[in-house]
Amino acid sequence: MALPKIGNKAPAFSLKDQNGDKRTLKDYLGSIVVLYFYPKAMTPGCTVQACGIRDSEKALKKMGVEVLGVSIDPYPRLAKFAEREKLKFTLMSDEDHKVADKYGVWGLKKFMGREFMGLKRTSFIIDKDGHLRHIMEKVNTKKHHDDVMDWIKENLS
Repeated sequence: MALPKIGNKAPAFSLKDQNGDKRTLKDYLGSIVVLYFYPKAMTPGCTVQACGIRDSEKALKKMGVEVLGVSIDPYPRLAKFAEREKLKFTLMSDEDHKVADKYGVWGLKKFMGREFMGLKRTSFIIDKDGHLRHIMEKVNTKKHHDDVMDWIKENLS
């Protein structure tokens, strides 16, 4: 499936968050949204990425940014991840990968010589009106938070 087109409305979704509550993209209209897809909670790269966002949360809030993390983990695992790493932003469960399909981030991956279907680490920046403004396909987990803030400062401030 192809990535959505920059400039179009971001694909709508309704997912359970780490507390089991339904969240939709409409809930965040009026905020800049960083929607980031990550393969699996509590793995090294995903933890580094999430903790970078956690540590930048004050700066992101000042910029009017809401961060939404999406993985295929069941929401109880996301709750454990959020508690363990003291994450205050929303994590959402896309167990059937329907939202990942809409965003074009479910597909063939390679790891240690093995091929499998999985979630591709990708971030989307959505403006206050719900339009897709930027896609980050090559995400560096160690500096993802800085890359996001730099792009927003340069393009949406």
